[in-house]
Amino acid sequence: MLSKAQNKYIRSLSQQKYRKEYNVFIVEGDKIAREWLAADARIQMIVATGAWAGQNNTLISAHSEATVHIVEAFELQAISGLQTNNSVLLVVHHDVAELPDTLNEWCIALDNLQDPGNMGTIIRIADWFGIRHIICSPDCVEAYNPKVVQSAMGGHLRVNVYETDIKNFLANTSMPVVAATLHGESVYEMKRMDAGVLVIGNESKGISAEVQALATRRVTIPRRGGAESLNAGVSAGILCSLLLPL
Repeated sequence: MLSKAQNKYIRSLSQQKYRKEYNVFIVEGDKIAREWLAADARIQMIVATGAWAGQNNTLISAHSEATVHIVEAFELQAISGLQTNNSVLLVVHHDVAELPDTLNEWCIALDNLQDPGNMGTIIRIADWFGIRHIICSPDCVEAYNPKVVQSAMGGHLRVNVYETDIKNFLANTSMPVVAATLHGESVYEMKRMDAGVLVIGNESKGISAEVQALATRRVTIPRRGGAESLNAGVSAGILCSLLLPL
C-alpha cells in the first residue's frame, strides 16, 4: 500500500518540473516495465499488484535499490497515466547522458518537435535501426514525458537523447547534415551514406530557416497522392530505411 505522500509524489511526476526536480521519470505497463527491470537501470520505486509481483519476483529481486509497494489494482489505476488496466509502475532514476565531443555515426536531430507520440516513435525507430544518438533542440517535447516513454517502448535503454543547441551542433559536425523537407532531393535518388545527421522538424512548421541553412543536403519523400505532408515519425522511419547502410 502507498502512503498519501508516496501517492502524491508519484502523481506529481506527470509534470515535467517535478521530473526534473527529482531527476526521475515514470515507466508503466507489463512489457516495458519488465524490459527496464531486466536492464542495468536504477529503479527508485516498483509499484505493482500482488499477482504481477509474484510472477516477476526474479526481476524485482535484482533491484535491491528500489522500494517495492504491493497495491490493489484500483490503487494502481488511480496513479496510472494509462487508459487501460495496469499492473505495474516504475519510478526510474534519470541518468543524464553527456553529448560526445565528436560523433561519426548516424544520428537524428529534432528541431522543435512537439508531439510526445512522434518523439517516442522516433526514439523507437532509432532503436530499430541501431541509431544510438538523438539530439533535441531545447524547445522539443521532453524526452521523458510519460507518453514519450510509453511510445518509445524501451528505446531509451539503448538510445541516448540529448537536449542542446542543435544549430551549434550542426555547425560543428563533420558529417553530412540531411534535412527532411518537402522540396529536396528525392530520397530514392540519393545514395546510402555511412554516417550523417538526419534532421526532422516541427510537425506543422517543419525545420526552421536557421537550421535548414546548416544542411548540406535536403531530402524529400516524393508524394504521389493528395496528402499535404507525412507524420514526422513516419517520415523518419522511411528516411532511415533508405539512407542508412544496409
